[in-house]
Amino acid sequence: MSVIRIITGCWEINRQRTLATLDAIGKLPDPQHALGWRPGPGRAHIAWQLMHIGVTEQLFATERLLGQAPEFPELAPRFKGGSTPDDEIPDAATIRHVLESSRQRLLSTVATFSDDDLATVPENFRERGWSLETILHVLNWHEPHHQGQAHLTLNLYKASVGIG
Repeated sequence: MSVIRIITGCWEINRQRTLATLDAIGKLPDPQHALGWRPGPGRAHIAWQLMHIGVTEQLFATERLLGQAPEFPELAPRFKGGSTPDDEIPDAATIRHVLESSRQRLLSTVATFSDDDLATVPENFRERGWSLETILHVLNWHEPHHQGQAHLTLNLYKASVGIG
């Protein structure tokens, strides 16, 4: 089995966990409040964590790997790495749409490569020295990292409002 196929298979498991977190939020008495809850002043809310996953995948799939404009250019400044979470909280349907759309775009971009390309360092990653294989591994780490932050924030939110 190809390395690319193995990694994209891992992405599917990662996404199932992310969507399970989003589904759990949807069952709460006030999902929108949960999505916007912050564990501390200036800290990222759950919606930011989940949108960041989707926006990052969109950026990798388009401008970083192919030099093309991302599908959601208005979202990138708000949710890309290094951005400051704002108080405009996307709803669950918007988050789900961004996650689904960006994943489809990422999969279609990655499908243009083969295992023969794994050692290639794409132009936009030359400064970092990241090969395609490294990029795929970073993306495989990225979603569980932020899903874990969203999950922890959800647990803290539930404790703060008295939900067991």
